[in-house]
Parts: sequence; C-alpha cells; structure tokens
Amino acid sequence: MEPTMNEEAIQKLRENRSFVIRQARMSPHQKRAYERLAPQYCVPFEGQEDRGPLDWESLFERTGARRILDIGFGMGLELAELAQAHRDTDFLGVEVHKPGVGRLLGQIEERELTNVRVVRYDAVVVCHQLIPRATLDGVHLFFPDPWPKKRHHKRRLVRPGFPELVAPLLTPTGYFYTVTDWEDYALQMRHVLDESPVLRNRYGDRFAPPQEWRPQTAFERKGLEKGHQIFELVYERQDLGDRA
Repeated sequence: MEPTMNEEAIQKLRENRSFVIRQARMSPHQKRAYERLAPQYCVPFEGQEDRGPLDWESLFERTGARRILDIGFGMGLELAELAQAHRDTDFLGVEVHKPGVGRLLGQIEERELTNVRVVRYDAVVVCHQLIPRATLDGVHLFFPDPWPKKRHHKRRLVRPGFPELVAPLLTPTGYFYTVTDWEDYALQMRHVLDESPVLRNRYGDRFAPPQEWRPQTAFERKGLEKGHQIFELVYERQDLGDRA
C-alpha cells in the first residue's frame, strides 16, 4: 500500500513555513548569473502551482540517471561539489533565497555542470505537486533552520506529516538523509521519523555514522567552531505493506 498525504496535512505544513524570505542583496556576480542562467537551469513554478509533475527525462535530456532532491541548498556550493563529483546523478535543488540561487547558477556555469536544475519555491509545495512519485533515489536536507526558540519549533521542516510528504517520492530503495548540529532538533527528527510507518532508520536505533561522500557545509563548520556535535540521520522508504 503506497503512503499518501491529504490536503489537510499539507496545509498544516504550509501554514507554519520553515523559512523566511529575507531581503538579502545579491552581489553583482549573483545578479548577472541569475539573469543570464535562470531561463536555462531554473524550473518555472511560481504562478504554475497547478501544473502536473515534471518530466525528468525532458528536464535533464537523458535517461537512466540517479535522481536526488536537495532541499534548502543555501548558497549552493556543496550541491555544486556533489554534482561535479557525481556527474552520473541528476540533482534538483530547491531554495527560496534568490542570492543562493544566483550563486549556484554561477557554480553551474563555472564547473560546466549539466546535471543540476533549480526550483525557487517552497519545498513543501514542490514535493507535493512537482515531483513525480517513486522517482527519487534520495532526498537531502542538510542543516535545516533549527528554529531554536521553543515557540518556533512548529516551524521546523521535519515535523509530523513531513515523512508522509517525502516517502512517496522515493523509489523502493530510495533514502532520506538529513544532518544538523542542533541536538534537540536531531532528537525531534528521530522521534518524528521513527514514529512514521513509511520510513525506517537504516542504522536501527542509532544516528548514522558520518557519510564521507558529503561535503562539509558552512553551517557545519560554524557549528563545530561552537563545539556542537554533528548528528546525521539516514532513513529508507518503507511501504505500509512491508511492516511486520
């Protein structure tokens, strides 16, 4: 039985958005990259939210590649590094902040990447309406906003309903991989993910060991400088019919 998510649950995830649109200024380089390259590498979605799911093969102009969704890639350097190291994999990055999108577009050009596309929009809506079911080999969520104040915990992206949003997008062998340096958020994510019947912890009842293939992020370096521990979680899709 395939996991589903109703409109009420989606609305709850959207009501308490996990991001704030900051009016950060774009550098001249980011602005030029955005203006020149967005038509080629960005998937138009704003104002087209009722469009059908995207066509991976048309988007990347090839077949047979692995597909990874990267949620909230920030300034995009780590995503560009992954894409350069894994040119046999297609990456779709989702980010709301325009300077970060501009920076990534510049990286795409500089590194001559053909395996990256971008959606500048709310990841909840992108997952619900744009991504075809059972087509992702992985979903990455690196150092999501921890919303550290208790009254803001309801805005954290990984909360009840999130596993049911992501799991249907994964292939039967697909995975969800998230990393944080906030211990209480890590524990919350483990609780939410463990309670969901549609995902299983790849490492049983433990946090994942460091995944050596993942580039270190700027947020990770800042966390380590503050003495924070890094917590990694890897979950695999589990259909309801697979439960014992």
